[in-house]
Parts: sequence; structure tokens; C-alpha cells
Amino acid sequence: MEGVEDLADGQANEITVNHPQKKYFRQRAHCNPLSQWLFDYPSSPNAVDWAAHYPKLCGDGISPRPKVEIADIGCGFGGLLVGLAPVFPSTLMMGMEIREKVTEYVEERIKAFRLEQPGKFDHVSVVRTNAMKYLSRFFEKGQLSKMFFCFPDPHFKRSNHRRRIINAGLLAEYAYVLRVGGIAYSITDVEELHLWMKSHFEEHPLFESLTDEEIAADPAVAVMKIETEEGKKVAREGKFGFVKYVTAFRRIKRQRE
Repeated sequence: MEGVEDLADGQANEITVNHPQKKYFRQRAHCNPLSQWLFDYPSSPNAVDWAAHYPKLCGDGISPRPKVEIADIGCGFGGLLVGLAPVFPSTLMMGMEIREKVTEYVEERIKAFRLEQPGKFDHVSVVRTNAMKYLSRFFEKGQLSKMFFCFPDPHFKRSNHRRRIINAGLLAEYAYVLRVGGIAYSITDVEELHLWMKSHFEEHPLFESLTDEEIAADPAVAVMKIETEEGKKVAREGKFGFVKYVTAFRRIKRQRE
């Protein structure tokens, strides 16, 4: 990961950090989240070894330990996490990724940034899991303030729509882990998928759309548009006329909450 060169005459050590290269961590972009993936998953949020993810912030002797408040569902190669880190420097954030090699890349990327910029990425981590199945094993009710769904797999075939990361059943899970006032964001370059996600949020009784003005003023939206790998690819290749469709929905209080 790093090479250290000792300098003479009392000069400070120089640390050269080698960042991971994507070409060594390539994996199929599409996968079926409903297939029988094998994961070690915690029995509850209290069973997660948070110190392994955030050793300087959740290690022994630290009390009270902060809790993750931002989750990037299907974080890919970690571009959003890296982009959000300086915007929310005091907020623990977790990327959740189903693909093994891609998760390994993000782990190595975070290690490199922690070495290169001490103290600036201690609040960022990643875990390999299937968020469609195990989200509530990691997060308590009302724990999260923000959730991101960036360029999710469109699963174009109608028979595969049940694999989409946004659907009626899963929105109940997301509403459970989001606190009242928390925000769920989505971005895609596929208009049909955008309309699907938007309509499902609109039909759910626990979400309301942010206004256009609120979306435009939200710093997380700006990062989401430019820092994800897929977002950069859309801009670079000019796919679909540079269109990036964004939604942002606020978790609202149900009458009896």
C-alpha cells in the first residue's frame, strides 16, 4: 500500500501512497441481488464491529461512539463517498456494495486516502453486503439522515423489475432506517428508471419530494451529479445527451409516530 523513505538530517519521513487501480478489481457490472449470495451478516446493528470500520472514531475507550448517518447503497467504486467526505467531515458514512472485488477496491481506496490525508477519511468506510436483504441488520430505526441510490441497475426486462433497488416493499425498509426529515436521493441516466423510482416514492405515504429549490441548494446533490464514476462516464461519453435525472425525497412522519 505504501512505501516509506527515511530522510537524513532529521527530516520528516516521506510517505508515498499507491492508490489501487480499477483494472485489477474489475467485475461484472450487473448481478442478480435476489440470487443466493453468501454473506456473513450481523445479527443486529449492535453486533457490527464498528471499530473495524472507523478505528479512530469508534475504537475502545471512545464514548459515546458516533453512528453511521449516511449510506450509499450500491456504492460502486466509491466516488460518491470520496466526494462527500469533505462536505460532511464529522458524519460517519458507509458504502454498501454487493460485488466482492469492487468492495475490495473501495477498501483499498479508503486506506490510501487515510494514509495520504490523515484525519480526513476516518469517517468513511465500506462493507460488502446485499442491502436489499440485510439493511436493517446494520442500521437501527431512524438512524440514517441520508441514503443514496446512484445509477442503479435498470433491470430493463419487466420480469426483472423486482430486482430494482427502488420498489414498494423496499421503500418500507428505507423509511424504517431513515429518521424523520432524512432524505433519500436517486440519480440515473435512464429516464424510464427515473420515472419508476420517482413514482414509487411519490406513492409511498412516508415520503415527500423536496422542492426544486431545495434540490438545487442541497450540496449532496451537486456531489452526486459529478463525483460518481457513472456520472463522470455519462458526462465524458455524452450518453443520453448529458441528462442526469435526480430525485430527492424527505422521510415524513406518519400520523401515529
